[in-house]
Amino acid sequence: MSGNDSKQKPCHHCNSRSASAPSDNSKIHYEKFWLYRHCSSLQQRDRQAQRAGQLFSGLLAMNVVFLGSAFISSMIFNNKAITLADVWILLSILKVLCLCWIIYYLLGTTRQPHAVLYRDYHAGSIWIRGSVLLFGSFSILLNVFQIGYSVIHIHCKSSLEIVFPSIEILFICTQAFFLWHHSKDCIQVQHNFTRCGLMLTIATNLLLWLLAVTNDTIHKEVDSQLREVEQRFAGKAPFSHPYLCNDTTLCTCPNTTICEIFQKGYILLYPFNTEYCLVCCSVLYVMWKNVGRRISHHHVPHIKHRFKLQGVVFGPLLGTTAIIVGICVFMVYQIQATGSAPSRQVFVLYYSYYVVLLPLMSVGAVIGTIIHALEKRELDTLKNPTRSLDAILLMGAALGQIGMSYFSIVAIVASHPRDLVNSLILSYAVLLIFQNITQNVFIIDGLHRQPFISPSKEEEMKDEQNHEAYNQRRVSMLELGQEIRKVSLSYIHSYSHLSWKRRALREISFFLVLCNIILWVMPTFGAHPAFENGLEKSFYGYSTWFVIVNFGLPLSVFYRMHSLGGLLEIYVTA
Repeated sequence: MSGNDSKQKPCHHCNSRSASAPSDNSKIHYEKFWLYRHCSSLQQRDRQAQRAGQLFSGLLAMNVVFLGSAFISSMIFNNKAITLADVWILLSILKVLCLCWIIYYLLGTTRQPHAVLYRDYHAGSIWIRGSVLLFGSFSILLNVFQIGYSVIHIHCKSSLEIVFPSIEILFICTQAFFLWHHSKDCIQVQHNFTRCGLMLTIATNLLLWLLAVTNDTIHKEVDSQLREVEQRFAGKAPFSHPYLCNDTTLCTCPNTTICEIFQKGYILLYPFNTEYCLVCCSVLYVMWKNVGRRISHHHVPHIKHRFKLQGVVFGPLLGTTAIIVGICVFMVYQIQATGSAPSRQVFVLYYSYYVVLLPLMSVGAVIGTIIHALEKRELDTLKNPTRSLDAILLMGAALGQIGMSYFSIVAIVASHPRDLVNSLILSYAVLLIFQNITQNVFIIDGLHRQPFISPSKEEEMKDEQNHEAYNQRRVSMLELGQEIRKVSLSYIHSYSHLSWKRRALREISFFLVLCNIILWVMPTFGAHPAFENGLEKSFYGYSTWFVIVNFGLPLSVFYRMHSLGGLLEIYVTA
């Protein structure tokens, strides 16, 4: 594989220019690949080299993921041959390699002449980058708790349990800085090396997510087993953590209060680590797709939409009510779950809340989809890797909740339940499937619509485009003015005739934003009735049901968080 990228003179057919870059085609670095060095057309050679670079970098990531998955699976099924320490060593090596590449990218690749001629303004939205910083901060705090706990037990723990989270902190900080500042880059030099670095970083984050999900699975399984022992023998379980202490009989805590603080903090912050890995993978994938991409001047200019709470009343009111009621239900459930086994009344309260809220969300999404059809706004058919990834992630992450719901439906129908709790669980599962589908349709359809531009925004866009056309792209002023006037007239017409529809869209999207926030908070911070109700566990078996839930639950949490970005995008562009 040859990653040599050369600077070639452009052909007569290549007219791609950036809206934010000089228009000199001699600054474009066309890709070359040794397999296609005999192609007569420069554009054909460039396209084939880009596909080959994506293929080989994808194969690299695939092999790294399979290797790491084999290590993690061996640790689960044969922890004597492959221990957690072995997995940590492998992941530490991968993180060091990623750190070396990121530092080289920051200090070497981006400083080369004409390295970043184009930037994808659709990539790296503020809420996605904000999520990286938020979850990254919680992940750093999680590793601080783990280091503190290991230091207290230094007499019975290996130094690797301190070194691994220390490397993790450095990796999180460097990666968060990298994604915050360079998530929009369309790099034009060292294409293949950059693709391999991005794919290696994606594979490392996927393995960290897989390890986190596996550890979380074992942790909840051990906790549930201890609770069953307590109920059976009315005794108190020993104070220990399944990962931070390997041998509770030999590794005792000298200060119970401090150990409990570290353990509670570790358990509380654990879900954020899985979310951080998934968010980073999505941003890195968009960067990988944008390597070598040249933005055409035919693209619609980027318009900065601002978040304003204007013209919305019912959406914030209903959404705030849903959040307040949800927090009350969550607190009642958590008090019951932490003290003893949750009572049937708590399950009735918890599932009743969902049975009431999910139909409201579904109806709102259906109405929003109908309004999209009535608006007759033009579809945005331009190539957009970020939007394509959003749609894929929404559909893929929804499979977690939908899959768990179907497993619950089969278990409930096959066991012929007659009591209130099981009927509520059945209704919850059916409504959850319908809500996920309707919300996905609403978000994906909204993301593919052209944004509305008000008359004042149109004048501002016109001035900005005239300035850019004069200074950067040197496009015909007459052609640019005709294009802007054509787009402006259509949107002014929409503004005068469809105002009530846009207000309805803003109300619905804001309501769904608040509802998804509370549905993200409840499972993230510990409300997991699927572990406690006992029906599916007794039907599928203890180990099988825990595998199903712990692979589906992180995806469902990620789905709620990722839906927020799409809903906010619909809100600000309505």
